[in-house]
Amino acid sequence: MKIEEALASGAPPIAAVLRGILTQEAVAIGQALIDAGIRIIEVPFNSPDPAGSIAAMVDALGDRAAIGGGTVISVELAKTLAGVGGTFMVSPNVDPEVISRSIYLGMDVLPGFLTPTEAFAAIHAGARDLKLFPGASLGSGYIKAIAEVLPRHARIWAVGGVGPANLAEYRAAGTFGIGVGGSLFKPGHDIATVSAKAREIVAAWNAASE
Repeated sequence: MKIEEALASGAPPIAAVLRGILTQEAVAIGQALIDAGIRIIEVPFNSPDPAGSIAAMVDALGDRAAIGGGTVISVELAKTLAGVGGTFMVSPNVDPEVISRSIYLGMDVLPGFLTPTEAFAAIHAGARDLKLFPGASLGSGYIKAIAEVLPRHARIWAVGGVGPANLAEYRAAGTFGIGVGGSLFKPGHDIATVSAKAREIVAAWNAASE
């Protein structure tokens, strides 16, 4: 499933960032996220076995969620991600070669940017979705200002420090989606904890969207 398919299914534009997840727990955690309403799931490549975790979730859950990889900082990692069935790539930076190769490999791309120059470089390389990181450090006013100068088709995802407490503020500023990491999942969290946090975030998103 691609990101657009997940959104079309009614899922909110919330990406769960499962940094540090173990392969043996990936499917169960992924299922809990889907049950809570989150259908965009990212495993960063600085996790213990990212390719194995992604492959396991793609096999078990790929028809119900978009499964991708994060911290993709090279063409080699992009190839690995595509090879295990990942449907989207997230990076912490703007590398035109990584972006273009990921698109060529059939994946959606969410490159990380901080400045307008980086945002336009990512768009020029073919990106539509842009990850502002760290999202909360710069404030919602920064997102509002950036959104006003970007092309209309560009979509900003705020990642880092955005959650139920401030989600409405970022939505009002023009944020299209969010990525949620440590406030949703940390190594050692059990399924019940992840499920409760996921439901809280989805409820906050729905409330902010009314």
